[in-house]
Amino acid sequence: MSDFLTHNAFWILSIIKIAVLLFIVLTVNAYLTWFERKVVAHIQSRWGPHRVGPHGLLQPAADGLKFLFKEDPTPAGVDKFVYYLAPLLALALALTSMAVIPFGPNPIPHITFFGQPIHLWVANPDISLLVLFAITALSVYGVALAGWASNSKYPLLGGLRSSAQMISYELALTMSVVGVLLMANTFSLQEIINAQASIPLFGWNFFGFTSGSKIPVPQILGFLCFFIAAIAETNRAPFDLPEAESELVAGFHTEYASFKFAMFFIAEYTAMITVSCLVAILFFGGWLSPFPASWTWTHYLPSVTLLPFGLWVIWDGIHYETIFGKLVLPAVGFAMAAIGGALIAFPAVNGFIQPTFWLLAKIFLVLFFYVWARGTLPRLRYDQLMNMGWKVLLPASIANVILTAALLLWRGH
Repeated sequence: MSDFLTHNAFWILSIIKIAVLLFIVLTVNAYLTWFERKVVAHIQSRWGPHRVGPHGLLQPAADGLKFLFKEDPTPAGVDKFVYYLAPLLALALALTSMAVIPFGPNPIPHITFFGQPIHLWVANPDISLLVLFAITALSVYGVALAGWASNSKYPLLGGLRSSAQMISYELALTMSVVGVLLMANTFSLQEIINAQASIPLFGWNFFGFTSGSKIPVPQILGFLCFFIAAIAETNRAPFDLPEAESELVAGFHTEYASFKFAMFFIAEYTAMITVSCLVAILFFGGWLSPFPASWTWTHYLPSVTLLPFGLWVIWDGIHYETIFGKLVLPAVGFAMAAIGGALIAFPAVNGFIQPTFWLLAKIFLVLFFYVWARGTLPRLRYDQLMNMGWKVLLPASIANVILTAALLLWRGH
């Protein structure tokens, strides 16, 4: 058995990492729906979920049970193979894109799996950015096929809108990252992060400073083009025209129910996480801390974050209105405070989690902006969307490439 594990350690470890990543992503997806509903509710002066569990924290579980027992009809006249394939394709492509995201810089120190080093990623190809773009470009097929196979005019219009929207923004999305690739000289996401470590304070592509540079090569324009195009690519407000409840009932997923309906939403939220990872990696240094290494006090920010928040959860639980909340919330708060205290007591553990902490913090901020935009901005008209894609974002992204190349040549990069 030991020889079998030693010879197949790489494949066994990959399967374990895939299972762990799927569990984490699906759990985060569930609570991202809760987070979005709560944030939008507060923006609009509402409560949001608060009945099912303390502060509505069990609402994702209730939604899952609802999908499990909900009626799952199949409309007459649909192309059954394509009809069932569409949500599966959308979900599979969204989850697959997470495989090439690196969540940490190096193997876990002093820990191996039968001689195999443990990395914080499933796959790390040298062309990981190209692989990611290839996978995400196929995601439109799930939406388009769902609209076509449903044998209904409103889903068909939603699918056609998604195809036209993808064509409008795909070029701008790709061109917007060329400036980053010119600066890093690689397609590897890990190497793109490492290339931003050239100066200690805000050594990010967003600001454009690199080692030995005489002038900055900021990617602010590239970031704006990428993020706007990525929001449209994921069919999120204000570019959620393939769904457009006020015009198309529910758009491409009108004829879907139960878990097939849930698959589309899991795919949408997974795409949001993927875009947030890319924004953090390409423009904001990934797992790199925004502070100089000499500022050792910043290493305790995870503890500073967990300790007071854990104490607040304990206080909130003691004063909560239900008995269940009075039991659960103090226990959760105590666990959070204990973890924060343990990070102070064990500096080695605190140092190990630093890269992942900073990457997750940046991802969370991008996800918050996603939700903030949905609760703030109105949906654009379809002609406005097309005009922005072809007449604004594409020329701006091309101008960013030309400007970046000219500045790099000027400084003799």
